[in-house]
Amino acid sequence: MYTEESQLEAFGSSARVCVYTGRVKASDLAYGTLLDEIQSGVLAPGTVLAEVEQSSRLGVSRTPLREALGRLAADGLVAQASPRVTVVTAIDQGDIRDLFQVRRALEETAARLAAASADRHVFAGLADEFAHAQPRGDADDYYALIARFDRALDAAVANDYLTAALRTVRTHLVRVRRLARDNPDRLAASVGEHRVIAAAIAAGDTDLAAHATHVHLHNALTSILESLEASV
Repeated sequence: MYTEESQLEAFGSSARVCVYTGRVKASDLAYGTLLDEIQSGVLAPGTVLAEVEQSSRLGVSRTPLREALGRLAADGLVAQASPRVTVVTAIDQGDIRDLFQVRRALEETAARLAAASADRHVFAGLADEFAHAQPRGDADDYYALIARFDRALDAAVANDYLTAALRTVRTHLVRVRRLARDNPDRLAASVGEHRVIAAAIAAGDTDLAAHATHVHLHNALTSILESLEASV
């Protein structure tokens, strides 16, 4: 579900101020709700998001709704079919391949930068957590650990442009993960791959960090595409 932590991540810095002072903009709430529903599949690809209906359902006026839809359009999650009708975009295997091309460039760069400058203790601790993770028992806990790894990576990179681009990619990855479904064997392999990445960053080994990230993303893409093909 959409927790306060994930809301803050999605809304951005302006909403953080509002949340901490007890106020959340209507457009932020509309955006957060719609984002969660699109990522979880409640609003499936092709779903029509009519202004009047969505304004009433979400309890907001049309102006904040339009702001929320504009942000979702910028994310690539919706597209305008007419001046007052927006639809949830589809995502196919071609889109997923394109997404992973971008993801590979961004994450390999981020891993290399983090290995050159990160707090070694932070990533050594994460490597230890990955070594003891049991995703077969609770995938949600494992995804929460990955989210903490991502936040540590963003902090280590300290590049707002790179982290903003990564945030957009991660927004789509939630949809991809849902479409592909959880594969227990793949999750178990992913644990080991993340441990190697975190350990390489902790050791300051830039080449290994980038290579381990490349291997992880190759395996992840292969598994996702195989899962989608099997479900056809």
